[in-house]
Amino acid sequence: MTITLAVDAMGGDHGPSVTIPASINALSKYDQLHIILVGDQELIQTELQKNKYTNTRLSIQHASEVVEMDESPQSALKNKKDSSMRVAINLIKEEKAQACVSAGNTGALMATARYVLKMLPGIDRPAIASSLPSQKGTTYMLDLGANTDCTAENLLQFAVMGAMLVSSVTGNSKPSVGLLNIGSEDMKGNEVVRQAGELLRRSHLNFYGNVEGNDIFKGTTDVVVCDGFVGNVALKTAEGIAQLMGRFLTQEFKRNWITKSMAFVSLLVLNRFKKRLDPRRYNGASFLGLKGIVVKSHGGADSYSFFYAIRTAIEESKNNVLENIQKQLELEMPLDISSSENL
Repeated sequence: MTITLAVDAMGGDHGPSVTIPASINALSKYDQLHIILVGDQELIQTELQKNKYTNTRLSIQHASEVVEMDESPQSALKNKKDSSMRVAINLIKEEKAQACVSAGNTGALMATARYVLKMLPGIDRPAIASSLPSQKGTTYMLDLGANTDCTAENLLQFAVMGAMLVSSVTGNSKPSVGLLNIGSEDMKGNEVVRQAGELLRRSHLNFYGNVEGNDIFKGTTDVVVCDGFVGNVALKTAEGIAQLMGRFLTQEFKRNWITKSMAFVSLLVLNRFKKRLDPRRYNGASFLGLKGIVVKSHGGADSYSFFYAIRTAIEESKNNVLENIQKQLELEMPLDISSSENL
C-alpha cells in the first residue's frame, strides 16, 4: 500500500532544517512511503543538497508563503492562501495525499484544516489527540486544547474518535475509555461531565467509567476523554513535572564526587529512563474529526521528534482511521448523523 504524505516543510521554529532530514529518515524506513515537501522550492532543494539526497519517492510542491508562528488564524485563512500549510492541506482535499504533517501555528493549522477539509458527518468539532507514556505502555488522550467548552455530546464524539484511533493503530478491538473527572463515582463532576457519563454508559464503547488525573499515567484506560481546557492543563502540567524530575535528578547526581560516580555506574539505567520519558517519542498530535488526516508536530521539534509526527500520520493512513471512526459513528448515532456536518 502506497502512502503519500504532504509535509509542510516550512512550518515550525526551524523549518526545512528539521522537516527535510526527518522526511528523509522516514523514507529510509518505509518503502511504500511517498512524501511531497511543500514550501519554498529553492530553500527545499538547497536543504536536500546539504543532505545529499535524491529519491523518486520524494517530490516538491512550491508554496510562496509561510504562516508565521504568532500569526492569527483569521489572517492565515484570509491572507495566506498560498502558504505551505494551506497548500499541504489542499493536497489532501485534491486526493493527492492521504495526510498532512505540519509543525506550524496550531490555531492556523486547525482553522485552515477545518475550512478546507470540513468535518466528518456526525462530528461537531475537531479534537486534538495524542499518546502519552503510562505504566502499561501508552494512553491516548483527547481533547488537548481545541475546545475549551464542550457539551456532553461533544465528549461522546471525542470518545468515539479516540477509541477508533486506538483500535485502528494498535489492533485492540475494544479499547477501554475513561472520562476524566474529579472522582470515580458517577455523581462526581459538573453537569456536562455527568451527562457525558450517561451517554457513554449507553454507548457501544468499552466505557470504563470516570477516571482521575493519576489514572492517565497509570494506564487505567486506553483512552482518556475530557474537554480541551482540562486536557491542555493536564498535558502542560505533565510536561512540567517531567522537566522538574529530570532537573532534580541531574542536580542530585552532580552534588559531589560520590553521586557523580553513582551516576556513571547508573548510566545505562538513566539512559533507558530518559528514553522512556523522552517527549520527542510522543510527538505528533492528531486533529480528529476532519475529512482528512492532519498531524501537528510540536513547533520546536528537532528532526528526531518530527519523524515521530510523520510516523503517526503513516500509521493513521495505513490503518484507515477515518473509515473506522465513521463506522462507529453510524453505530452510536443512528439518527441523522449528517445533520452536524460543516457546523
